[in-house]
Amino acid sequence: MAVTVTKTAGNRAEITWEPQADDPRGYLARSVEGDRLAFALESLGASEAGLTEPTATEEYAVAMATATSELGRLLERRTAVQVVHLRDHYGLSWRRIATALYDDADKQSSVRRLYESGRRHIGI
Repeated sequence: MAVTVTKTAGNRAEITWEPQADDPRGYLARSVEGDRLAFALESLGASEAGLTEPTATEEYAVAMATATSELGRLLERRTAVQVVHLRDHYGLSWRRIATALYDDADKQSSVRRLYESGRRHIGI
């Protein structure tokens, strides 16, 4: 794995990558610099009480939701492209990909939709 996440101590981690090789489009850098990654991780780690009884300001909550959504859309596109690679390059069956992504071999139609979306993103 080219991008590394190293747990340094307690509740700290360090993320490293090579900008030219690992992030040629700048998605990682923008996610870190624009706080999208931080907001998404904060959202991921939020307790149920924090989700039902928020203490953040409205502006902060909107910024967190926006950043999390933007990062989620980027990840969904990357997943779609990865499905194309799994199918076309590695020759995996729809069932195998469905099991890997959804832990459900019967979700083949969902995988096929991702595949078609990934092909559009690639320009095929």
